Order: sequence, then structure tokens, then C-alpha cells
Amino acid sequence: MFDTFARIFLPHMHEFFVSIFDFNPTKPLIFTQFYFWAFFAVVYGVFSAIHKKEVPRNAFLFLVSLFFYWKTGGFFVSLLILSTVVDLYIGNALYRLQNQRKRKLLIATSLVVNLFILAYYKYTGFFIGSVNTLFDMHIPVVDLFSKWTNEIGGTHFSIDKIILPVGISFYTFQTLSYSIDIYRRKLEPVKNIIDFGFYVTFFPQLVAGPIVRASEFIPQIYKKFELSRAEFGVAVFMILNGLFKKMFISDYIAVNFIDRVFSSPLTFSGVENLFALYAYSFQVYADFSGYTDIAIGLALLMGFRLNPNFNSPYKAQSTGEFWKRWHISLSTWLKDYLYIPLGGNKYGAMRTNINLMLTMLIGGLWHGASWQFVIWGGLNGVGLVVYKYWKKISPFNNNNSWLVRFYAIFLTFNFITATRIWFRAENMSQVNDIMHQITTAFEFGQIGQVILAYKYVFLVLAFGLTVHWLPTNWKTAYVNYFSQTPHWAKVAAIVVVVFAIWQMRTAELQPFIYFAF
Repeated sequence: MFDTFARIFLPHMHEFFVSIFDFNPTKPLIFTQFYFWAFFAVVYGVFSAIHKKEVPRNAFLFLVSLFFYWKTGGFFVSLLILSTVVDLYIGNALYRLQNQRKRKLLIATSLVVNLFILAYYKYTGFFIGSVNTLFDMHIPVVDLFSKWTNEIGGTHFSIDKIILPVGISFYTFQTLSYSIDIYRRKLEPVKNIIDFGFYVTFFPQLVAGPIVRASEFIPQIYKKFELSRAEFGVAVFMILNGLFKKMFISDYIAVNFIDRVFSSPLTFSGVENLFALYAYSFQVYADFSGYTDIAIGLALLMGFRLNPNFNSPYKAQSTGEFWKRWHISLSTWLKDYLYIPLGGNKYGAMRTNINLMLTMLIGGLWHGASWQFVIWGGLNGVGLVVYKYWKKISPFNNNNSWLVRFYAIFLTFNFITATRIWFRAENMSQVNDIMHQITTAFEFGQIGQVILAYKYVFLVLAFGLTVHWLPTNWKTAYVNYFSQTPHWAKVAAIVVVVFAIWQMRTAELQPFIYFAF
């Protein structure tokens, strides 16, 4: 009997355990998969048993975060470890040294190593492609990492295209903030590599943010675990809210409307192209803010507080205010580590404008390696510069009437949405097709037909817009109310939300948009 059991079940058990630890690029560990929640349940169970013991807790979370990245990014986990080790030892040396020349050399080393790795993986293909196009050359693109991996590990990765490691833009900025803050004498180094590795790799926000500053997170890893009943409720609400945003709003409107139009703009009228562009503004917000809501909620369940990354950005009354409300962790990072070091607004109007443009152009390139992202960043830079001059002469500066606020919000939202043509389109040809349809084939008479044809998409959009526009104190009130409900009520809410998401799910799980950055 035992032989029969072993013959039938052991091979399947072996396959099961192999599948747990094996890397499958088609099945990454993402928040919208059941596998992730099974993973988190196990992690949280172990965490609950050791959370009061600092060393084993940090070591455990470091190891499971590496496992999470392995399941999401495969062999690129070696780059994550390399970046961690480099900045750990540079940070320690920066703290000990008093010689300013040596300290400058060390911080330059950190910048060169981190930015070289980021630039190689993110911009080599873009640079070579631009050179080939400009000079009619045929320089091949070779992924050296995949080539070496094939030679050492016997794998069969393609080497004719450089694959972007998941989350490299996020964790590179995190490790750089650590080295720079120690260089500026604003931070003391961590005690050991486990603590630093835990900070860099903390899995809830590892692959798509928010970007966590060392000065904000590292002090928390040495504090006693604390989580009140109210905070537990807020954490559960954030997770449910993020899943709802992603799967109920973002994925639904993308699959059923936006992706169809953007895949073939010329087969749709200008009305449909314009509506798809507006819808994309809500998709990218629901998608990215949904991810960060889940990340913040997961972190809070383990006693770690991450700063908000969004603050109702479509309520912004200017481009400047928009970038204070959108992807706050990136905006403040660029301000503190790029715009201010460039001189900020200290050296006159011309220098300030140049610094703004450089910051936004680099911010555009951070999002992606293409001329479209350069244009998108440049347009946002122009928007910031124009607003800076407009507010000096605007007759509405001290006018707080609802009509003026509505006009300012309407204008800002339309400008931000217009720039997203270059953010969403796959190539410049598609950009031209979308603009052509909107400007020459608009067909006003089809507005009602389009709304009826995609009535459920527009209902979802209307629901999302209504919630987004609710007053902040209303949102705070219902979050606080949820956090104070009994546990059975929270369980009931989880069941209802999961059921709603299940009913609205798309045929295939859609990756988070910012995984590509």
C-alpha cells in the first residue's frame, strides 16, 4: 500500500514543491493572484510568532522578501543583492570617514555603480536603437547578464533583448537615498546587512513602490512592534480598497475599452479615442494607487508605516499641485536629490526653469526608455514653468469661488490627460494616429452611441470619479468607521469585495502598469 501511495503521490508532491520554489516568468508573485495571498498567509503566520524578537523578525522578512523577488524577477535577484551589498559598505565607510575628498569619492562610487546598472538595463536598448536610427547603423543589442546566466547556469534565456529587472527603478532610488543621506550626515548606518537588506527588499513595496526613504523606514525596524485595533482595520481597508481599484476599476475599463482603442486607433472614431484617453487617466491612477494601497496595508499589518503616495491628484488646481499629489514618493525624491542639488530656485528665474525642465525630463526617462517618455516629461516641465509665470499675473489668485476652482481643476486635468498620449501609446505612429482621429475624425454625433455601447465601462468610471471627488473628511470618516467595526463585519466586507472582484475579473490577470518601470 505504501508503495502504491509513493508511486502515485510522491511525484506530484515533488512537482508541487518544485513549483513553489521555481521561477516562472509567466506567473510572478503579484497581489492579484491567489498564490500571493497564500504566500502572505504563511509569512504572516510565522511573523506573528516572532514579531517581538527584532533579529529573527528582520532576518525572516529579509529572506522571504528575497524569495518574493526571486519568484517575481528570477535571477535578477543577484542584482538586488549586489546593490544592497555595495551601498551597505559604502554607507558604513561614509559614516566613519572625516576626509571630505574620500567621502566624495565614495558617494560618487555609489552613484556610478547604481546608476550604471540602472542605465545599462533600462537605457542601453534605447541608446543603441537611437544611434542605429540616426546614423543608419546596425549595432546589435546583447543582454550580457542573460548570456552569462546561460553559460553558468545552463539556462536558455534570449540574449538579443535586454530585459528590464522588475522594480530596479524603485530599489535603486532607495539604496541611493541611504548613501546620500549618510553622506549628508542626516542618517546613521544600519547595524548589519540583515537590517539593511530588509529595508531594501521589503516585499510589499519592492517592485512598484512607493519609494521608501532610508531615513523614514530604517528607524522603524528597531522599534517595538505596535498595531492597534484601529490600525489593523485601516490596514484591511487599504488592502481591500487597493484590490477593488485594481481589479474592479482599472482592469475592467482597460480590457473592455482602453486596450481595444489604443491597439488600433484608426479603427475607432475621434470620440472613442478621446474617451479612451480620459479613461486611461483613471486606469493608471486606479492601477498604481491600488498597488500602493495594498503595499501600505500589508506593511501596516506588520507594524511598518509607509507614507501615502497619492492624495486625490485629480483635485489638483495646477500642474505644480498635481505633482505634489501624484506619486509623491518619486516627486519628493526628485526634488530632494535632483532639483535642489541642481540649485533649485536659488539662482534666478532662468536657472530655476532649467532645473525644473531637467528634473521633469529625467523623471520622464525614469518611467521608460523612449523618446515618448522624454516628450511626456518635457511637456510636464513646460506645464510647471508656464504655471509658475501664470500665477504671478493671474487675476484669480485670491478668488476661491467654486467656478474658479472648477476651471483650474478642469484645465489641469485636461492638460495632464493630453500628455498621457505619449505615456500610453506604444510608439510615435500610434501617437499620430490618436491625434489624427481626435482632430480630424471626431464625429460628435457618436457621443451618445459610444456611451451606450460601453455603458458599463462608463458606469464604472462614474463610480470611480465620484469616490475620487468625495471630500477628504468623508473618506477619513468611512475609513475610521470601517476600522472600528467588529471582526465579523470586516470578514463580511472581505467576502463581499472578493465576490465583487471575482465577478468583475478579466479573463487573464493584468500586470500592474508600474511593473514596467
